[in-house]
Amino acid sequence: MKKFRMPSAFSILFLIIIIIAILTWIVPAGTYDYVDDTAASLEPIPGTYTQTAQNPQGLWEVLRAPIEGFFNATEIIVFILVIGGFLGLVTDTGAIDAGIGSIVKRFSGRETLMIPILMCVFALGGTIFGMWEETIAFYILVIPVFVAAGFDSITGFAVICLGAGVGCLGSTINPFATGIASGFAGISIGEGIVLRVMILAACLLLAIWYVMSYAKKVKADPSKSLVYNMKESNEAHFLSQKGTSVEGLSTKQKAILWIFGLSFFIMVLGVIPWADKFGITIFEDFNNWILGIPGLGTVLGKITPLGSWWFGDITILFLIASFLCGLIWRWKELKFIELFLNGAKDLLGVALIIGITRGIAVVMNDGGMTATVLHLGEESLKSMGSLAFADLSYLFFLLLSFLVPSTSGLAALSMPIMAPIAEFAGVGRELVVTAFAGASGVVNLITPTSGVLMGALAIARVSYGVYLKWVWKFVLMLFVLVLVILSAAAIL
Repeated sequence: MKKFRMPSAFSILFLIIIIIAILTWIVPAGTYDYVDDTAASLEPIPGTYTQTAQNPQGLWEVLRAPIEGFFNATEIIVFILVIGGFLGLVTDTGAIDAGIGSIVKRFSGRETLMIPILMCVFALGGTIFGMWEETIAFYILVIPVFVAAGFDSITGFAVICLGAGVGCLGSTINPFATGIASGFAGISIGEGIVLRVMILAACLLLAIWYVMSYAKKVKADPSKSLVYNMKESNEAHFLSQKGTSVEGLSTKQKAILWIFGLSFFIMVLGVIPWADKFGITIFEDFNNWILGIPGLGTVLGKITPLGSWWFGDITILFLIASFLCGLIWRWKELKFIELFLNGAKDLLGVALIIGITRGIAVVMNDGGMTATVLHLGEESLKSMGSLAFADLSYLFFLLLSFLVPSTSGLAALSMPIMAPIAEFAGVGRELVVTAFAGASGVVNLITPTSGVLMGALAIARVSYGVYLKWVWKFVLMLFVLVLVILSAAAIL
């Protein structure tokens, strides 16, 4: 009997398109009146639903839907490809690897102290640019350090996995989770960032405490290790490995890291609606002053002030950052283009998933199903408060995260429906985006469909069963903690 293998995200999403198309033959079609019919994100007016003639979607519409999805998500797809090119350039310099390697070298002999420091570093990577696949290389570097210091392979594994995992869970500005979800929800990435920072800080503190408690217990009594039966073979395996030496950061690598950090910092400033939400007009005033300088304003062009940025502006930012990296690292022109294209190619799968997922919304909209689903949500939410909706959204996203393992695909799949429904419950769209990020982050830590998780466990020589035995209490606490914070945010 052949072992069952989970279908790819592409197959799952295309199957969903087919199922939705079949449902358009059954589910009544309808429409809403919208606040602004021309807006990128339609905001339905409660109580205006009317039933319309059925418009069933056939085979041609099913095949056309992903193509229409690409057209509808062009800004997000281009952004994903450009930031992929930027990350490809940064990765080639080895700046991030060298930075983490420098931390490992500096705290040699003080490995217990290194646990919270490294976990914070990986969490920053997770929350800023969705650092997850990129962590694989670090397991080979970090695990031998902790094994040599008297800990076990689970400790070294957990420092990276839980650090980066919690960072992805509290995705403050992660473009592949929060960015895509916010785009399809029709809000700025900056909306809800304070709540996500709170979730990140609380979950990271919990993760650090959990890992340090286990590490100290193993250090004091090695027999407490869940992989104690492999102690001798693990020491022979990890401590005989070569290539674990680290070197310091070069001047060029430090400059690359500055550009890397500054780019994401400017992105945060750009997407937070300072003027609209907080009445802070400093960026508009500065922008007007610069552009008002004779000659200079014409040369610079019509720059969008910080606080009013959308995906097109952020894409320009990372394109400029890529050029600056090229000037510093001095790649030849053909090498620069090759690295940038390879980086973009690494994220081509994400771009394709977004297009296919957006096709689901195309079929639903054309078949008149979207308004009907929203109407059902409106009717059911009349007696449901914001607290219940926030909690149920979180549970709903947990379930969907198992069915759709792609974070980007899940964001594009769910937000066009969940964001408008939130308004019927009196919940801000940013809370739904945060619930999505939190739920997918929790599932990411335990799902066996994650190639990164299973690959990292193989490197650490830890079985999936042993890992679940060690991590289940933490995941349960994490689940409750995020649920409590979301509930409090819905009430306040």
